[in-house]
Amino acid sequence: MSKDWLIAGREVLDIEIEGLAAVRDALGESFSRAVEALSACTGRIAVCGLGKSGLVGRKLAATFSSTGTSAFFLHPVEGAHGDLGALRAQDIVLAISYSGETLELNALLPAIRDLGCLIIALTGNPASGLA
Repeated sequence: MSKDWLIAGREVLDIEIEGLAAVRDALGESFSRAVEALSACTGRIAVCGLGKSGLVGRKLAATFSSTGTSAFFLHPVEGAHGDLGALRAQDIVLAISYSGETLELNALLPAIRDLGCLIIALTGNPASGLA
């Protein structure tokens, strides 16, 4: 049984194109505000997420760093056990959770706010606790 890999490859790319178009169409004022805040940040960007969102967050932090923006990855569980001490009021926390209901991440939000950090949520659920 032979599979036509060219057809399969094109199907995958079509699906990705549709997904990117949906994300493009969903961009709104909150995206503009987030980009403005990130570009004006005088501190560092702490990227925070758990599971797959954490893997994406690690890559985002590395990409920010490699393009000249001071950034680091903050694991939510480690944050709950002392690593929030790395944050300063001028830092921005980019919190990533597809569901927006990640308990370990959402539990940190009050303490992060108390430190004076701006929190930017990246979530697939605009009605979530994170949002």
